[in-house]
Amino acid sequence: MKRIAFYLSLVLVVLVLASCKKGQKNLFTPTSSGRPYEVLVVVNKAVWDRPAGRALFDVLDTNVPGLPQAERSFRISNIAPEHFDRVMRIFRNIIVVDIQDIYTQPKIKFSRDVYAAPQMIMTIQAPDEKEFADFVEKDKQVIIDFFVKSEINRQINLLKEKHNDAISAKVGSMFDCDVWIPQELSNYKVGKDFLWASTNRASADMNFVIYSYPYTDRNTFTKEFFVHKRDSVMKANIPGEREGMYMATDSMFVDVKNIMVKGEYAQEARGLWEMEGDMMGGPFVSHARVDRANGRVIVAEAFIYSPDKMKRNLMRQMEASLYTLRLPNETLLDEVVVNADIPEEKVDSTAKSRIKIEQINNN
Repeated sequence: MKRIAFYLSLVLVVLVLASCKKGQKNLFTPTSSGRPYEVLVVVNKAVWDRPAGRALFDVLDTNVPGLPQAERSFRISNIAPEHFDRVMRIFRNIIVVDIQDIYTQPKIKFSRDVYAAPQMIMTIQAPDEKEFADFVEKDKQVIIDFFVKSEINRQINLLKEKHNDAISAKVGSMFDCDVWIPQELSNYKVGKDFLWASTNRASADMNFVIYSYPYTDRNTFTKEFFVHKRDSVMKANIPGEREGMYMATDSMFVDVKNIMVKGEYAQEARGLWEMEGDMMGGPFVSHARVDRANGRVIVAEAFIYSPDKMKRNLMRQMEASLYTLRLPNETLLDEVVVNADIPEEKVDSTAKSRIKIEQINNN
């Protein structure tokens, strides 16, 4: 019996090692629970009710930028450490509040796939509650972006397995690029250096647009240039139901900022679109990137029309597609960097699995 148990253990170890790839479950890792953009905070109830806990709650309770109506960035739950059992530990997004006087200064670190997969656990350490509150307020955008990008990475992994191959092929033939968009976007329209793919639904309608134009100078990446170029492209290619109707940009609600995509500069724009002469409208987000090899700018945009539904998850789902855009001669995207400044604490998953194997043998 001992010899059989030994060989069984050996086989299990081999299977575990073979399946331990980043972002994938091994033989013993359960699937994480919880919905997208849901965060569980592990914190003492007394701390949660005091200013330190309220400071963290206020950070997570901020509105999503670029939406026409207020929608919270996250759905927030909290639990005391003594109740953080095996059921709660498989939550997909977890924040552990660790306030002890053994620390000399506040710090953030994270681990992935500790108890389940996919899973992100952020630990915020501080020597006291005052420093904790000040720290999370100062680094609030770091905390928000960390979990938003974690969810975007999960969507990218889904797109990698299942995306619209026909649209990818069309983007390849027209722009010599590649992109992954949801399979539901099966309707498309082609224009001059322009492609529009859509679900063509009356509600929860998801749309993807890609277009290009020559790169001239730095002024190509100003807010004014972006709005002018977008308006001219959309007017020519996305008309309304009747003559004189066309898509336009609500310039009062456009926010432009610089971001990094695959280590290269990109311009992110968020705002609202409207249909001139009609009541239609909704949010959009776009990435403008320089294709240096061909001296042009490639713009990939996602916009939705969903007047009777919440828009956060639809927009985030489509935003993930923008990060999959591969310019000529670029490599495929593995994942979006959640934050290069937050140290990752590696977890020895094989050691955890070995413990479980020993428990099996002992039984």
